[in-house]
Order: sequence, then structure tokens, then C-alpha cells
Amino acid sequence: MAGPDVVDLGFARVDVDREARQGLPEVIYGSGKTPEQISGIVRTLLRHNDGPVLATRVDDDVAASVLAAVPDGAYDREARLLVWRPAASLGFGVVVAVAGTADLPVAREAAAVAAATGLDVTTVTDVGVAGLHRLLAEQDRLRAADTVIVVAGMEGALASAVGGLVACPVVAVPTSTGYGAGLEGVTALLAMHASCAAGITVVNIDSGFGAAMAAFRLARVAGRRTP
Repeated sequence: MAGPDVVDLGFARVDVDREARQGLPEVIYGSGKTPEQISGIVRTLLRHNDGPVLATRVDDDVAASVLAAVPDGAYDREARLLVWRPAASLGFGVVVAVAGTADLPVAREAAAVAAATGLDVTTVTDVGVAGLHRLLAEQDRLRAADTVIVVAGMEGALASAVGGLVACPVVAVPTSTGYGAGLEGVTALLAMHASCAAGITVVNIDSGFGAAMAAFRLARVAGRRTP
């Protein structure tokens, strides 16, 4: 049975206490849900929480139906993200470093989710290690960030390269970009885990959302420790 911190909609039990626990309402994973289900969860979260309400991995036609049912939201087509009540800036800078143009869909999700939760986001594109000079040209911007999110497929080497250049936390996102031996992102995932640049955090394959949430948690901790 649902408790006082859970609203039972029959098809979903919505965790309306998550904002109090973690600083952000529960985020809806839109893929596989109907517009009616997403709309019902969104209404519940808007009613019981004060912060931003997000639905990820939402296709165009579903987004249109949800926005018609729940007004005042916005849809980012590239990121496939629906947002209501985006957060004000937390004063925490995130650079999203993208290895190649093919990695942009995952990077767009990371950047859009991070921005919606109050992080100040800059995206640096096409800085993969096949042209290392392009990455080195962005050193100052990378080093000025509070966190860098690295999005890379193929052999995933960009995470190690960035990890060796910056002092801030690095959150690496392996993507499924690449030919056969890339194994749909598994090669990049294992390479990032095996990185010789110590302290890199690695999230799931193609999970721009997961990377943004890691950065948000870092921002929350940093905010508590700011004098």
C-alpha cells in the first residue's frame, strides 16, 4: 500500500518525498509510457512538489499530447526532454565535452537535464582524441568548470584525456557510437572504467540523464559547503 510519501495512481506509485530527500522531484522516464500515464505523473509531481518536473526520452508525438494535457511545460526535441518549472541557477558550472557529432544526442540530454536542474551548462563539441589539438584548445574552459561531463563512444579515450587535464570531478558517459568492435558502447564503458586517470565517475551507456544527475548531486554538496 502507498504511504503518505507515495501517491498511488494505479499504474504508478509516485515518490512525492524525493524532493525533500534529494533536492529534486522524481524524474519520469518517458519511454514506454503512454501520454496519459506521463501526464498523470506530471500533474502529481507538480501538485506535491515545488521544484522542476522532468520527463526524459519522450518522442515528439507523445510530447505534444502531454503538453496539450499539462500546459506551461517546454519540450527540447534534441534532448527528448519535457520540463516544467526549470530551476534557478545554483551557480555551479558544468562543461559537457562531446567527442564527436554522432555523440550529440546523448550530450544534448545531459546538457538539457543539467540546465533544467539549475546547473550552468556550456557544451564543447567535436573534441575527440582523433584530433587532440581540438581538445587542448579548450583546456582553459575545461579547467574553469566545477564538473566536466565527457560524452564519448568508440574507444572512449576522451574521458582519460580530460581526466588528466582537469582537477574537478569528471563524469564520463560512454555512448553506443562506433563500429562492430565498439560493441554498442561496451568498449567505451570498459575503457572508461579502466581509465588511468584516477577518480573518473562512469555512468551507463547513453545515459546523459545519469551524468546530469551525478553533476547535480555534486552541486548540492558543494552548495552546502559554501561559506
